Amino acid sequence: MKVQWTLVVGLIFAIIVAVFAMVNVESVPVNYVFGEARWPLILVILGSVLIGFIISFCFSAFRMLGSKRQTKAVRKELEDTRVLLNEKDAEILRLKDELRERGASAFVIEEIPDDNETKKGTKK
Repeated sequence: MKVQWTLVVGLIFAIIVAVFAMVNVESVPVNYVFGEARWPLILVILGSVLIGFIISFCFSAFRMLGSKRQTKAVRKELEDTRVLLNEKDAEILRLKDELRERGASAFVIEEIPDDNETKKGTKK
């Protein structure tokens, strides 16, 4: 929706500039550093709009490239973190299995007789 509004505003601006330029068609002096020339005002207006568009486009392109570079760095960091997390999960599982294996062989589990079995044994 934001892109559509931007397009509508840009189109309205272009129409306003075109109407303004068509109304002002007489020649005007344009002063350069090294001289002066007479140009139709319509060309001066359209040229100024074109130069403004090019400058705005360049700034937005540089900003967009910076954002893409930052996004790429964040995605790489996220992927590295996921890999590290997967490695740690695998290590935890391995250590749990190792603990189970060692726990079964390293510790002797004494069975504690049930109270009912003790009473039965004493009655006999």
